[in-house]
Amino acid sequence: MAVAGRKGTTASPHTSITTTAWPGSLDSWLSWIPLPKWALITVAVAGAVLLLLFLICIVKCCCSKKKPKKKERIGLCAVNNSTTTNLVQPEMEDLEWEVEQKRRGKLQYSLEYNFRLQELKVGVKQAVELKAMDSGGTSDPYVIVYLTSDMRKRYETKVYRKTLNPIFNESFTFQVPQAEVSESTLVMQIYDFNRFAKHDIIGEVRLPLASVNLQHVIEQWSDLAVASKVEEEHLGEICFSLRYVPSTGKLTVLILEAKQLKRMDSNGLSDPFVKVHLILNRKKWKKKRTSVKKNTLSPYFNEVFVFEVPFSQIQNVDVVISVWDHDKVTKNEPIGKLFLGCRATGNQLRHWSDMLSNPRRPLAQWHILQPPEVVDKALGLKSHLKLPLHSR
Repeated sequence: MAVAGRKGTTASPHTSITTTAWPGSLDSWLSWIPLPKWALITVAVAGAVLLLLFLICIVKCCCSKKKPKKKERIGLCAVNNSTTTNLVQPEMEDLEWEVEQKRRGKLQYSLEYNFRLQELKVGVKQAVELKAMDSGGTSDPYVIVYLTSDMRKRYETKVYRKTLNPIFNESFTFQVPQAEVSESTLVMQIYDFNRFAKHDIIGEVRLPLASVNLQHVIEQWSDLAVASKVEEEHLGEICFSLRYVPSTGKLTVLILEAKQLKRMDSNGLSDPFVKVHLILNRKKWKKKRTSVKKNTLSPYFNEVFVFEVPFSQIQNVDVVISVWDHDKVTKNEPIGKLFLGCRATGNQLRHWSDMLSNPRRPLAQWHILQPPEVVDKALGLKSHLKLPLHSR
């Protein structure tokens, strides 16, 4: 019996496994699957890989749906619908323009109209917090004043070196009939002086006189605005140097070049030449001229003229530089002119003063040409004044 029981125990191994295994365990489940263990492990790994791939696909789909919204928000300026763009956010150009507006500074000025004499007196007082135009963080400001009713007549203040808060305290008088006051606009433009390049405009104040009560004296501050794009007729610019030696009484004028001259001929070009006149005590004195440069608006002359001007007379001399268009058939026409001397203003006076302050040293500078009749009136000369030419 003992032997038989012992044999039964050894002869039925499956019965022993069934009674000792934990019901519901992994081994009990695996025992019902007719596959080897290595096959089961392979199936489990493959299922895990598929599940992982499925999760990755879900994550990618979610991210791809969110990205277009971000692109729309960031690239809104690229949308062609300008109305939508403007409603949501301003253009960068608008933001830069607003910043530029705030940086230009302020100008103080005064207005006084004399009804009896029909004169408008404009006082340019001072400016503060001007925009720095030079690399050193400063500017060399001066003011140009004119009326839109007669843009040919303009005044300039002195140039103040390396300052953003210049004090001008200069006054200018305009003849304005009372009937024209309401149709005129006073323009005060502040420029940054540059001896060898074009002068940069810092800003301007435009004041329609119709909006001002001229029954009493006005003194006020105004913010400088960006200069208007509507410009008057541009006659061109000319570069020349001046040199004076007091001991010998020699005044040397070197005509270098001109640029952007007004078109005078039908082909859109001009045949320019330059006249140099010396006026002594408001009377014609000496004169010379350059050669003619054919078919160009940017002639290069590099021609020098030497005048004998005693030191005792230099304070009474005006140097008139005029650019003309040569014509073989009809008479020569003036393009523009300017004059230098102690009676001059603005850049012309500055150039003349620098010459006298630096004897024996040639000083070159660019100048903007002005209407001939304006210069002649300032000199007390008749319009289109003809002076005999000195043979070269």
